[in-house]
Amino acid sequence: MSTMLELINDLWFLQRDLVSDDFDRALARLASEWDEHAAQLGGQPMHIHTYPSGTRCWTWRVPEKWICETAYLETLDGQRILDFANNPLHVISYSLPYEGIVPRAELLQHLHVHPRLPDAIPFVFKYYERDWGLCLPQTLRDTLNDPAYRVVIRTRFEPGLLKVGEIVIPGETEQSFVLVSHLCHPAMVNDDLTGVVVTLETARRLLSGPRPHYTYRFLILPETIGSVAYLSHNEQLIPTMVGGLFLEMLGNASPHSLQGSMQPDSQPDRVLRAALPDLDPQASLGAYRTVINNDERQFNAPGVRVPMLSLSRVEPQGSPTRPYREYHSSFDTPAIISQERLQESLTVTLGLLQAWEENQYPVNDFKGEIFCSGYGIWVDYRVNPDGHRRLFEIMERCDGEHTLADIANELGISFGTVRSVVQQLADHQLVHFSRRPIITDPHRLQKS
Repeated sequence: MSTMLELINDLWFLQRDLVSDDFDRALARLASEWDEHAAQLGGQPMHIHTYPSGTRCWTWRVPEKWICETAYLETLDGQRILDFANNPLHVISYSLPYEGIVPRAELLQHLHVHPRLPDAIPFVFKYYERDWGLCLPQTLRDTLNDPAYRVVIRTRFEPGLLKVGEIVIPGETEQSFVLVSHLCHPAMVNDDLTGVVVTLETARRLLSGPRPHYTYRFLILPETIGSVAYLSHNEQLIPTMVGGLFLEMLGNASPHSLQGSMQPDSQPDRVLRAALPDLDPQASLGAYRTVINNDERQFNAPGVRVPMLSLSRVEPQGSPTRPYREYHSSFDTPAIISQERLQESLTVTLGLLQAWEENQYPVNDFKGEIFCSGYGIWVDYRVNPDGHRRLFEIMERCDGEHTLADIANELGISFGTVRSVVQQLADHQLVHFSRRPIITDPHRLQKS
């Protein structure tokens, strides 16, 4: 079985456009990795959903397959200035074909540079526009002083199949939690091959462990249109989706950032928000659409409304290079990530899912205030006044109507702190856990 970093090294330079041969090759490699692991443990193989070009996906349509055979820019005496063969980022993704001698002034309108990195090739895409263009470093473009140049872009569009890989790990309930990452973006790593390999490794770890309570769906897809295609053709599954997490940009050096869903009071938001500080004390929290925008939008959108959060590593608010310096450029290579940081992100992801699995309603099997000293769980207020206060604050909320996440959010403490205190009560048969709220207030019981 390949490590996360080995997979990245094997796949990163492929020309992984939305509908393309290299996207298919990358997904097939991931499916092979998964299927080998799943076969050993009796799991299901990866299912590859296919959507032909032109397929209606709500208000969208699946684009054509795009093929770039060659693309280059040269002087009129044949000196090659840039060549697609050296880097797939040299031509805009889904560029129209074009061949001809172009005056310098007109050419500059079709040459794209990175807004911040003068030595980098930018990633530019025009999936749903009709234009031609090339990409190059600003420093190279600044040297183009000839009156005209020869442009050759040999691309074609043809019917193809948009592909979405899905891994399902069945749980005790059909209610599902969805993890998503995107496999497109040619010749780049952090965005979002890092999310893909963490997604795959998370699935491996879950399959290797005990059967979970929730069903987990892992989707590896082309950005935006992949989510829309999957959701629009699996509408019957949407009511079973109780939450989700988009994984991206997980290999660079920034601390983790958790972006909430459009429903900040949802249980997925409450659980993951409360669990994160114990997993990465340097991590930050952000409201929906304030950290990074990606496929979580499709799950939070009208008619879907699955509370999907996102986990990424982005630079702090106000940083001029946010989300990270090498974003959408030829500098986004394996050199800017590490196996150690991928492993840290895997640990955080697994920790968030563990908290989601553990989030239940503690139901009081006691009445009145617990005689804590009699059970050996009293905290001396003279030695640990904060711990003493927290013990009783948590205990008072174990009423069958607050989840562990509810308690953590109300008190402003971590999920792990609440879980450890409530587990002590459960060990003494003072509470039990329920997946559904249970009313124990005698006044409300009398009314019902």
